[in-house]
Amino acid sequence: MGSLFRSEEMALCQLFLQSEAAYACVSELGELGLVQFRDLNPDVNAFQRKFVNEVRRCDEMERKLRYLEKEIKKDGIPMLDTGESPEAPQPREMIDLEATFEKLENELREVNQNAEALKRNFLELTELKHILRKTQVFFDEMADNQNEDEQAQLLGEEGVRASQPGQNLKLGFVAGVILRERLPAFERMLWRACRGNVFLRQAMIETPLEDPTNGDQVHKSVFIIFFQGDQLKTRVKKICEGFRATLYPCPEAPADRREMAMGVMTRIEDLNTVLGQTQDHRHRVLVAAAKNLKNWFVKVRKIKAIYHTLNLFNLDVTQKCLIAECWVPLLDIETIQLALRRGTERSGSSVPPILNRMQTFENPPTYNRTNKFTKAFQALIDAYGVASYREMNPAPYTIITFPFLFAVMFGDLGHGALMALFGLWMIRKEKGLAAQKTDNEIWNIFFGGRYIIFLMGAFSMYTGLIYNDIFSKSLNIFGSHWRLSYNTSTVMENKLLQLNPNSTDYVGDPYPFGLDPIWQVATSNKIIFHNGYKMKISIIFGVIHMIFGVIMSWHNHTYFRNRLSLIYEFIPQLVFLVLLFFYLVLLMFIKWNRYAATNPMPYSESCAPSILITFIDMVLFNTPKTPPTGCEVYMFWGQSFIQTVFVLVALACIPVMLLGKPWKIMQARKLANVQPIAGATSDAEIGGNSNGGSHGGAGAGGHHDEEEMSEIFIHQGIHTIEYVLGSVSHTASYLRLWALSLAHAQLAEVLWTMVLSIGLKQEGWLGGVILTFVFAFWAVLTVGILVLMEGLSAFLHTLRLHWVEFQSKFYMGQGYAFLPFSFDAIIENGGASSSEAE
Repeated sequence: MGSLFRSEEMALCQLFLQSEAAYACVSELGELGLVQFRDLNPDVNAFQRKFVNEVRRCDEMERKLRYLEKEIKKDGIPMLDTGESPEAPQPREMIDLEATFEKLENELREVNQNAEALKRNFLELTELKHILRKTQVFFDEMADNQNEDEQAQLLGEEGVRASQPGQNLKLGFVAGVILRERLPAFERMLWRACRGNVFLRQAMIETPLEDPTNGDQVHKSVFIIFFQGDQLKTRVKKICEGFRATLYPCPEAPADRREMAMGVMTRIEDLNTVLGQTQDHRHRVLVAAAKNLKNWFVKVRKIKAIYHTLNLFNLDVTQKCLIAECWVPLLDIETIQLALRRGTERSGSSVPPILNRMQTFENPPTYNRTNKFTKAFQALIDAYGVASYREMNPAPYTIITFPFLFAVMFGDLGHGALMALFGLWMIRKEKGLAAQKTDNEIWNIFFGGRYIIFLMGAFSMYTGLIYNDIFSKSLNIFGSHWRLSYNTSTVMENKLLQLNPNSTDYVGDPYPFGLDPIWQVATSNKIIFHNGYKMKISIIFGVIHMIFGVIMSWHNHTYFRNRLSLIYEFIPQLVFLVLLFFYLVLLMFIKWNRYAATNPMPYSESCAPSILITFIDMVLFNTPKTPPTGCEVYMFWGQSFIQTVFVLVALACIPVMLLGKPWKIMQARKLANVQPIAGATSDAEIGGNSNGGSHGGAGAGGHHDEEEMSEIFIHQGIHTIEYVLGSVSHTASYLRLWALSLAHAQLAEVLWTMVLSIGLKQEGWLGGVILTFVFAFWAVLTVGILVLMEGLSAFLHTLRLHWVEFQSKFYMGQGYAFLPFSFDAIIENGGASSSEAE
């Protein structure tokens, strides 16, 4: 089979590179993305490896680029992203890049420091401007309120002397600004610490001020505090310092305050000019850097990835050659050799690289080639477990079975159309949407599964046509094959109305495609009819799905030449499943074919036996109960004998599954006189040979060389019990197809009946207005509940049916993923190398 159905065949190779050509060769392999390197220095500390200094230099360059990126985003400057991936620079170009980044960082830091200093000066001048204005108001108010006995005189640089009869009073004051939210606590502290011997006046600054440190907008207030004496002055200043209030000098004379205010305004205008020029210069620097930032990031990350990979290599004794070990796909060895030759030519080395294939008994990594369509389906499988090397890959079959089983539960033409249109929109716009990289995890999940969503919607439209269900209503495409004899009022109002096929109402020919739309009016037996139909098809699909899973195990056993598992596991498993559960499916078709309401006795509908009761009697060897008069006990001749034989053969398969393989392994060990120790007989000698080319791994066949016989018997017993009991529980598990389909249909009907139909019954222009709002409400509930929530529920149930009921029949999932050294993957992951990501 091709690689679509199995993982790629891998080879472990040894690579010899000249030191001067190693960088260029690894760069070419990174562009190719088909080589997974092994760490040949697992015991060497990361800080003691050969190229650790180069990696540190790359880390430093990344730090500087992140600083530039942060500043660019802060200014809202768009970064040019052409989508192209530049080649990894040569080692000598690292010096130029380092010098460029160093110059940009230093220039930007210097500009930022200057701008911060200018903003701090601007803030101080602005606060001083507000202080001069507000204190002038304070002094004017005080002058207006003075009594004739309290005439103010200017007595000194920091005081106010008030003349009163028999007493001279000298008041000092300080003025400043404080954050508005700290003002109440500041005022309380002043009152308590100074015992009410100070006088505080404050006024808010209406416009917010910019904090020069972080650029935030802050709200402040101006205050002025009057006090008497140096002791209070010291105490007041300490309180201001504790509350981080900024104090400014304020002249006492009005003329001095006006003169200072004019000087402040002049300096503010000059600062505005200088700040504008500084911001323009900073903006030009950032715009120039934004044009190349994406490419610089790619270049630095490629250099770092190359040196990180070179740290995985070993040096030979001459210190002139680097030795590496790597896993490569067997089909791509020639492509890899061409890339190595290109790297050697770029480096100018005269010694060609050597790529030797090695023999190994180690299990290779699993590599499944995918494209944008199959990638999402492969991710569903890998989420359960990465396939063992070269075992059957369920992903190609899941492309069909997954959306189909989902659609059985979600079948509605309208809801499926909404889902399919959403998936189709993402597919049509995928290039533009993929370019808009986002960290929104929910959107990334939806976009990554766009093809799954489209197929689930398309299949749901198909099953919706089969169920003849569109938003809980039916389409009358071909015309009903029933002719009702009831009048209109009976059809619309009678809640006990039933459809009787054994009457002249039924034409006799079935509806050409899907269910007849007449079942919409059968309010009494509509659900019974749908339940019977959907329950049976759930069991039919489930049994076929499980049988297909068992057949897949045959492909694994034959590929790995595991004769024991083929004879003592696959054959009895298939016989057990077919004789019991596929026979149950056959009974359903026999019942559908032989019994009908219009058939005469003994094949009338009233004589049709219960399939469930028949199956229980078959397994328990019970004699069926006496049927009604005119009916037969069995559905066909010889049914009792056939059922007895089937059950006996199925029961006989259980000890074969339980003891067959362990018994043959024990016999082979006795014949070879081999003890259960390392190096004992391999599966190849007892029928469990692998087919992994040069690799000795058993793949999906499994090793028993080092296992004790007791462990083999225990493991086989567990697997047998799991399969036998699982066959019953898994068959019942597929009834979730019926249950979720019924729930989805009933929810849709409830929304139509209790929401939209209310709006449709309204008349006149007011009815149109009401219908608009009702329809909007119904649409929101339909999309939110029936499409999103019900869709997620059906998705999870479908995922469980594939992981547990289907894949458990053949899929081991015990491998490890192939993680090649790929620049594309590294850049997508934000700079982490493949080994680091692992």
